[in-house]
Amino acid sequence: MSINISKQASVKDNEALIVLTDSSELLKGFQLTDNELSYIKKAQERKEKFIAINQYKRWVFVQFIPDKDDDNLKREELRRSAAKLKSYLNPNNIEQIQIVETNNNKQLLLDYTEGLALSHYQFLKYFEDKEDKKNSLESIKLINDDLKEHEVKELSILVESVFSARTFVNEPHSFLDTKQMVKEVKALSEQSGFKLEVLEKRQIESLKMGGVLAVNKGSKIPPRFIILSWTPENAKNAKPIVLVGKGIVYDTGGYSLKPTADSMDYMKSDMGGAAIVATTMAAISKAKLPVKVIGLIPVTDNAIGPNAYVPGDVITMHNGKTVEVLNTDAEGRLILADALSYAKKYDPELVFDLATLTGAAAFAIGHYGIVAMGTASDDTFNELTNSGDCTSERIVRFPFWDDYKELLKSSIADMKNIGGRVAGAITAGKFLEYYVDYPWIHLDIAGPSYVHKNIHYYTTGGTGVGTRLLFDFLKKY
Repeated sequence: MSINISKQASVKDNEALIVLTDSSELLKGFQLTDNELSYIKKAQERKEKFIAINQYKRWVFVQFIPDKDDDNLKREELRRSAAKLKSYLNPNNIEQIQIVETNNNKQLLLDYTEGLALSHYQFLKYFEDKEDKKNSLESIKLINDDLKEHEVKELSILVESVFSARTFVNEPHSFLDTKQMVKEVKALSEQSGFKLEVLEKRQIESLKMGGVLAVNKGSKIPPRFIILSWTPENAKNAKPIVLVGKGIVYDTGGYSLKPTADSMDYMKSDMGGAAIVATTMAAISKAKLPVKVIGLIPVTDNAIGPNAYVPGDVITMHNGKTVEVLNTDAEGRLILADALSYAKKYDPELVFDLATLTGAAAFAIGHYGIVAMGTASDDTFNELTNSGDCTSERIVRFPFWDDYKELLKSSIADMKNIGGRVAGAITAGKFLEYYVDYPWIHLDIAGPSYVHKNIHYYTTGGTGVGTRLLFDFLKKY
């Protein structure tokens, strides 16, 4: 699905219209009657933020701009306000709408449009009556003298990429197994322009990726290791930025079986990090950002079977370190560790990993932000935090003291794969640190990656959180 977003020269008087404004006095040029203008003025005096007017030949919606000193909070409130419009559009079968901002502020116009478009994502593939359930809105037309075509195109690309990330996460394992995941990423590469290489099991074995191979032992489908690359000639970075995504297409917990319900039920979503890496690569290549980026996605399910790895096993990782596996449900860090170790071959300038890694991160901050930690400089963390504030995919930096490594000590191997009940999100990060020797940021998206009801412009299921964040960061890099 998609929402067509385009620029339009002027307001048409026969199409639904949204006017963003901070004053009712600025509404006189939009063919509103004196009675309508009086009604809107009184509504503003009553502190109402949203007014809907049915002119019979069209609807006019007035959205008052939030009065906030913090620009990022103002932008986010506008995105959230836009999500409320769906309850007017669908009952009135409004298929296209115009948006204008009375102060010609193109940033606020783009933010409102972003929230409106994102709130209209739907995953209807498996409904028999999908046509009856479809949202009515098909196109959004923006009116602004200063708005450039490439800015509209960039927003369209970003919305489409978030939609793709949500669909990746929403697809059930009955469709999106390891083989299908490869096909879907390949389709993205063909549509977007990034290069793709897929390593099969024998190649993974030759690379001695013991983490990936151990997690895959219970599966009937061999693992894959997907390498994505965007290397434009005008790249501003000589050394690449590497994005690593956890690609567990379904997680039973292995023999450390998850206790359903509400734990295994939604584990089709455990490849949320892989979805973000793939769709971010699609977005930056479609937008032709001048930055060199590599994506690494280890893909497998974590299943139970006669050959599955079990608690107590010791495995040897890609970098030669040995790991005592005390919980087969702490599998994401095992496949990420191999990928992070493999990333060294690129001599990267900066590495991110993204993963629905720990319940501890989700319990700590819920869906309200992304848990972050790592070895990158404070300046880099500050830049990422700025992007998080701009997109409202906010960063919460956790402590990363070496004291936590004590919790990972094993009596029979170099380390354990879990640190116990204390500081679970941090010990998972400290485990990964053993596999990096470059500036690195670990992003645990377990909280915001999947929601169980509509929340503003997040729709039920996969949210795509991470794609807008990374795109903003890489665009400004």
